[in-house]
Amino acid sequence: MSPSIGAFPWLGQLIVYSVGDDPTTGGQALTLRRMQPGLDTVVARARSHSLGDIPRRSARRQPDKIAIIDGDVVLTFAEFESLVDRAAAALDDNGFRPGDRIALLAHNCWQYAVLAFATARAAVVLVPINFMLTAEEIAYILGHSKVGGLLVEADLTPVAEDAMRLGGSVATTTALVPPGCATPPGWHDFAQWLTTSTEAPTPDIDDDQLLRLMYTSGTESRPKAVMHSSRSLMWQYVSTIVAGSMSGDDVEIHSLPLYHCAQLDNFLATDVYLGATSIILPRPDPELVLRTIERYGVTNYFAPPTVWISLLRCPIFDHVDLSSLRKGYYGASAMPTEILSEMRDRLPHLRLWNFYGQTEMAPLASALGPDEQDAHAGTAGRPVINVETTILDDANTPVAVGTVGEIAHRSPHLMLGYLDDPAKTAEAFAGGWFHSGDLGFYDEHGLLHVVDRKKDMIKTGGENVASREVEEILYRHSGVQEVAVFGLAHPVWVEAVVAAVVPRDGVSLTADDVLAHCREHLAGFKTPKQVFFVESLPKNPSGKLLKRTLRERFSLEFISH
Repeated sequence: MSPSIGAFPWLGQLIVYSVGDDPTTGGQALTLRRMQPGLDTVVARARSHSLGDIPRRSARRQPDKIAIIDGDVVLTFAEFESLVDRAAAALDDNGFRPGDRIALLAHNCWQYAVLAFATARAAVVLVPINFMLTAEEIAYILGHSKVGGLLVEADLTPVAEDAMRLGGSVATTTALVPPGCATPPGWHDFAQWLTTSTEAPTPDIDDDQLLRLMYTSGTESRPKAVMHSSRSLMWQYVSTIVAGSMSGDDVEIHSLPLYHCAQLDNFLATDVYLGATSIILPRPDPELVLRTIERYGVTNYFAPPTVWISLLRCPIFDHVDLSSLRKGYYGASAMPTEILSEMRDRLPHLRLWNFYGQTEMAPLASALGPDEQDAHAGTAGRPVINVETTILDDANTPVAVGTVGEIAHRSPHLMLGYLDDPAKTAEAFAGGWFHSGDLGFYDEHGLLHVVDRKKDMIKTGGENVASREVEEILYRHSGVQEVAVFGLAHPVWVEAVVAAVVPRDGVSLTADDVLAHCREHLAGFKTPKQVFFVESLPKNPSGKLLKRTLRERFSLEFISH
């Protein structure tokens, strides 16, 4: 009889057993032996496929192919991998150990791409920060995330210093300094980090180990920190690649902010994963984007509808060659049907995808593909390959087709939870589903429709703004009695933040007073575009504010932005 061999874990060790014939007794004998210490570790390392592995594996497949273009900086995959490895080593040189946290405050640049992978390779948690935030808002993130270091674009060091003076102090401050420019006083130069000759660390990284903190406004007065791991990000990359028909032959522009998980994880990281070429632009300037498409033969571009509209309206649109552009992606809101029609006429070779999701989903949840854009315009499409989506009522019970309820997901894309907030995490995962906070329904074709934001989120120009956060700031003004912040349809921003204000009795309050107060405490995109003064706010019998009534009452007729 052939021996039977197997293994099982016991007290942290791997025990190998065999059962076979015993020539002495003529019966069966069981033999146990302990594998050498550390075998489980080396097996796990050989089987690893984490975020930090991506650049190395892409570089070994095609070392000489162009990976990153950022202005005059052109990096092959081999060069990009070398920079990632040196940045990971520099993190270790500067005292950052697995689990430590470092914040990144910068506009789009090649260093952003390097650090997104280098931090993961060193098992250091990256905390991207929105460069449009005020010092007060940045200070909160620095304190809440407990970062040990801060990497900042040189031009943004003044606001970073203000944030640290407000209580967000960190131990290590390093600036991303352009060549030929002086390093800001008191800051280290990131370029010097990259001169290190030490080897990068090789920590063991568990699939569910925290590697990223993404701050999202949610509906609270303070943003929540979404915790992501290699598992959530890597599964999401696969879903994105499949849903978006992406390939290593793509040439893609990245002009939306990389602090957003959409640009960073739907597009830049997937391009590096596939071995595609990424062109990093500092901003979605219409003329810059159009000329870049022509110059490099760009095949792919992602932007919210507002940016696509700005491209169509750009004076040079009809004077540049855009024939290479084959794949277009949009998100944050539905594309207006009249714009879809115009894009078909003026970009006849372009195929479009609508991506729907949120930060907690890393971020993709569903997609509407090119074949359904016309027949089902305005829908969020179908759940992507690694996502299960249902519609729940208030009792967490699935509802019938056509019935509006809360959109909920199950997926390995999902976050680990909210940092230091078990109550919010438990609420979000109630019943074994992740509750998105969006209201929607499935139609008879199996397509997902998003009809409202359950928690009053305003999506303006591709940014998320929590109405409650703006209301909290307005309530700090001594002349404000009551306030309601909500979004109204806008031809450029899709939605614009507006406020209905009830002044205190006897107070002479102007729109300029209110807006000046907001600008002092909020980023520009969160500041209302218009203020309406009212005698009272509409409420139901239970006292709940009726924002829908306000939306119906006011229009953006006089908004010039």
